[in-house]
Amino acid sequence: MTIPGLMQPTPLTLDHVFERMRTVYADGQVISPERRTTYGELSERILRLARALVDDLGVRPGDRVATFATNTARHFELYWAVPLVGAVLHTVNIRLHPEQIAYICNHAEDRVLFFDGALAAQVGELAPELATVKDYVALGAAADGAPGGTRDHDALVGGAEPLRDLPAVDEQAALGLCYTSGTTGMPKGVLYSHRGMWLHSLAASMADHIGLSEADRVLPIVPMFHAFAWSLPYAAPMTGAELVFHGADNSPEHLAGLIEREQVTLSAAVPTIWKTLLPLYREGRADPASLRLVFVGGAASPRALIEAYDELGVTYLQVWGMTETGPLASAARPRRRHRGLDHDALLDVREKTGTIFAGLEARIVGDDDEPLPWDGQAVGELEVRGPWIASAYYRQEDDRARFHDGWLRTGDMAYMEPDGYFRIVDRAKDLVKSGGEWISSVELEGHVLAHPAVADAAVIGVPSRKWDERPVVVVVGEDGQTAPGLDALREFLAGRVPKWWLPDDVVVVDEIPKTSVGKLNKRALREELGDLRLP
Repeated sequence: MTIPGLMQPTPLTLDHVFERMRTVYADGQVISPERRTTYGELSERILRLARALVDDLGVRPGDRVATFATNTARHFELYWAVPLVGAVLHTVNIRLHPEQIAYICNHAEDRVLFFDGALAAQVGELAPELATVKDYVALGAAADGAPGGTRDHDALVGGAEPLRDLPAVDEQAALGLCYTSGTTGMPKGVLYSHRGMWLHSLAASMADHIGLSEADRVLPIVPMFHAFAWSLPYAAPMTGAELVFHGADNSPEHLAGLIEREQVTLSAAVPTIWKTLLPLYREGRADPASLRLVFVGGAASPRALIEAYDELGVTYLQVWGMTETGPLASAARPRRRHRGLDHDALLDVREKTGTIFAGLEARIVGDDDEPLPWDGQAVGELEVRGPWIASAYYRQEDDRARFHDGWLRTGDMAYMEPDGYFRIVDRAKDLVKSGGEWISSVELEGHVLAHPAVADAAVIGVPSRKWDERPVVVVVGEDGQTAPGLDALREFLAGRVPKWWLPDDVVVVDEIPKTSVGKLNKRALREELGDLRLP
């Protein structure tokens, strides 16, 4: 029942944002490997694709439409066309193991699969295992090995009339489906709603969160197949910010050249990307002058990396989120009380996780699930809730341990300061318990990475007869330098961390295993070092 005089009950669905992109921001540029275009021109292609989805491919509301693709304008078209017809966009992580890819496509019951033409052979090998996929569509010319009967995306779009009368979609309807990276067991699906993505995009655009505007030109380096590219394909058009897509080429030279040539002002990626770009900037082989902000998530950033970009005149902003948090949930913007802090003290603030986004709630709880005080001391599991936080995993029966009383258990251990500024100290499973005290592997890694001869590092707990567990550091040496041994590393860390945090061993490797989205794969490390024991 609508009460007379109340404000209009407008549904929070993507068609409103699409119409704004199509009209208000029609002149906004979109740069991609396959073409340079505008929001206005792309909007017409999106409406043609919407018609093709319905008339040529038989897609109906609620159907899952999968993509197996990198960051391009063609992929962007699907980000819009699929939910605009009431279907669900399922972005498949192309870096997962074939067995996992087959599992999630079958679990999602995908109806159609769009794939980058260059990935044709990979899709061709997968096709016999994909039980529910009826149609395959190539985004760009398909290389050898594509499934039989593969259709061409551009031909579908070019042969269709624009779908002007878009169907009405409920704001609580599913917009997209994204699966976790699956480091333990098979990946789990998270459904994103129109309302959740609408509100997330609006919140991300706030000045004290990410802060997008029409004046920005945005390069999402974070893959479009991972957590919906942190909502940038929706938040940028909502604000009128222009978009730059880099395709499949993640090389530092390509990214740095694109940033400079296209005058990118804002970009998003994991810390590893910004570390690989840094030598190009320091050596003057690329110019980051157009960048005003990079926001970085997926892993904690070393202090030295934040400082390095400060020296280049680029604001380096740490953000936090998960696939389950739809995806971004906090940003480490210094608060009013931090004004006037000196350089080092302000870096301490920016190293933390930050403030939860407006619209969300956060708390920390103890082992008994009771809330702990916000005193900057008590450490507990971080829990969050809100309109773009998952309430359950898609078609998953055994998820009660992750969701309770309306809160999502994040698996991250954190402390809260009195005004809600918080710091994640570690994943619960990665904390090192030594002599009854906890050691943050994340914080220790950050200090190790500050060593000039260390290119990459990970800290894991190893069984100890005396102390229960002790920290062991796994390091990769910087190019042309010898990685530090135990004595040298302990000497470097002395004074930076408590004495009892100093590692008991150092293992030098050529490469540290990573997950499909670039995070440290500590499970794999533990398996590799499973026989290691300490006194």
